[in-house]
Amino acid sequence: MAATENGKHRMKTYNFFIAALLLCMSGFAQQKPHYTQYILNQYIVNPALTGIENYVDIKLSHRMQWVGLLDAPVTTYFTIHGPIGKSDDKVTPTSFKPDGINPRGKTYWDQYVTSSPHHGIGMQIINDRTGPLNHFSVMGTYAYHIGLSTRTNLAAGFGAGITNVSLDANKIEFIDTQVDPSLYGSSVINSVKFDANAGLYLYSSTYFVGISAQQLFPSKVSFSNSANAVKKLGGKLVPHFFGTAGYRLSLGDDFNLIPSVMVKYIDPLPTQVEVNAKLQYLDQAWIGAGYRHKDGISAMIGMNVSNIFNVGYSYDYTNSRLNNFTRGTHEIIVGFIIGNKYGDSCPRNVW
Repeated sequence: MAATENGKHRMKTYNFFIAALLLCMSGFAQQKPHYTQYILNQYIVNPALTGIENYVDIKLSHRMQWVGLLDAPVTTYFTIHGPIGKSDDKVTPTSFKPDGINPRGKTYWDQYVTSSPHHGIGMQIINDRTGPLNHFSVMGTYAYHIGLSTRTNLAAGFGAGITNVSLDANKIEFIDTQVDPSLYGSSVINSVKFDANAGLYLYSSTYFVGISAQQLFPSKVSFSNSANAVKKLGGKLVPHFFGTAGYRLSLGDDFNLIPSVMVKYIDPLPTQVEVNAKLQYLDQAWIGAGYRHKDGISAMIGMNVSNIFNVGYSYDYTNSRLNNFTRGTHEIIVGFIIGNKYGDSCPRNVW
């Protein structure tokens, strides 16, 4: 009886991933991973944030989506970026952390000023696996930051690199005999493509607004080792557009509340909206919650350790039919700060 139930579960999972595979490769599904904690690392979706702080920012993240489903999406990334020629040292009492004083209190934000014009460089390495498909990308990024006024900054950035889309044919059981026969008995078939992204980011002491595009140049992907294939299994990589915005609300001197939103657009899919709220205590710890339209809710928690280390964790609960087969989604982000000139722990420009 247990074997029968396990077989049904595997069959449901198999059917789900076959459908997901066909949708993804036909270009009618999101081909970039979700990031529940995007507020902690907006650089992952917008290269304009390259070098936004006065230090080198390193982030590592691991996301296990829809835990309990066989071959469910798993996303891992590493990002690193920092400024070039940035000189915005603050000579004020809030440049360091006196005992009992909140370095991110009202005085700090009242004295906020824009940075001098500067450059930033960075790198993103992302691996996203779903069933037999694996997307691996390496991207170098550059951004330039300028002050539009005494309290408002604008950054423009772009990235360029390669994406390798691979298909593990051993995980596919073919029914259609017209599929390329070269796939039968194959192991992993790779398709390497040039990739590029770009973005703009407007930010100040109280708000941020960003727009970005990934996979700027549409490209066809096909999986075939044979020049005489009957039918090739493939699809198309399509542009993804992101919009982000957030606002910082001061709740006394010890708490900040930061509501934010992310909007995703992929033609011809319906626009997807995510809303998020992060409540931060001093610059030491935070909790948050989010909602993804027609998908589910999420919760997150995190803390800063000294001024060199931070960690965040989130859990997603889906309210779709997938909830019958999954135990939720887990995502963890670990960050390291190198060369921080201030005694406070959290970012100055992206909170």
